Amino acid sequence: MAKRNVSRRRSNRLRVRWAAVCAGLALALTGGLAGAAAAADDPAPPPPRGQLLAAPTAFLGSLVHPDASPPGANDWTCRPTREHPRPVVLLHATLANAYNNWSLLAPWLKQQGYCVFAPNYGGVQGSPFQATGPIPEAARQVARYVDRVLKATGARQVDLVGHSQGGGPTPRWYLRFEGGTDPAHPKRNKVHSLIALAPSNHGGTASGIGILTTKLGLNPTVSAIAGQAWSDQMVGSEMNRKLDKDGDTQPGARYTVISTRYDEFATPYQNNFLTAGPGATVRNILIQEICPLDVSEHLAIAYDSNAAQLVRNALDPAHAKPVRCGLTLPVVGG
Repeated sequence: MAKRNVSRRRSNRLRVRWAAVCAGLALALTGGLAGAAAAADDPAPPPPRGQLLAAPTAFLGSLVHPDASPPGANDWTCRPTREHPRPVVLLHATLANAYNNWSLLAPWLKQQGYCVFAPNYGGVQGSPFQATGPIPEAARQVARYVDRVLKATGARQVDLVGHSQGGGPTPRWYLRFEGGTDPAHPKRNKVHSLIALAPSNHGGTASGIGILTTKLGLNPTVSAIAGQAWSDQMVGSEMNRKLDKDGDTQPGARYTVISTRYDEFATPYQNNFLTAGPGATVRNILIQEICPLDVSEHLAIAYDSNAAQLVRNALDPAHAKPVRCGLTLPVVGG
């Protein structure tokens, strides 16, 4: 019995020592990070820390409250500052909504002093699955929303940040056909910059599924279930042909495309990229060329802290900062 008690006491002492060691390491790491933050001469907040369950949690939350605004967005009393003179309008992807698409990026941009707005568009009010209707109609809704933002904030221009459809055909249609730009007088453009995450700019194949549905003439059938946005975003669609006819860009606008080689919907990922026309600037970025360990795909890129930093740099290129690369996982982000 005595030997057992001695053994237990030794075991307990070992546990206490290991706990102390672990606590010490945690404090050292935390202290080191805090020290680095304190020593930094950069007032900007650190990169957003993607939580492992942030994306699925936002998705589940949007099923319960499909019309909810993402944190930090849609404060109609917000007024732009000298540092951030343009409101940021976030445009979600097909079958997504503002809440589940932007619950990482919206609060982070708001933290930095931006006026952030995020509409639901292209779907039936109250449905968690938005941006399913025809692209031209979605663009008209975006046009009305941007006008509302400009009037409420007193700003002259906005910056658009979009994901998938919301970074590709819908805002580009708005810029070209619904008054987002004024080619004859580019200084009158309502949109200063379009920043796109995995945009379906020149149509996608959904990893080959779209090729099959197109060849078999099934796109109308799929669209009857998923919405006209499916057919509109297929490679070679009538919408794409009209949108691309006179070039990819509009005079006076700045375009940034952030794509991932692991995209499974807007495929091939090279279709994301744009070619600059007269008076426009384009920067095409493959995120793995900046952060090799980033394995985000089409869904996760909206919850990718590496991509978020690239968005920040595109919004304020005069104060761009090196990206602090972190590991991002498929679907859940990071």
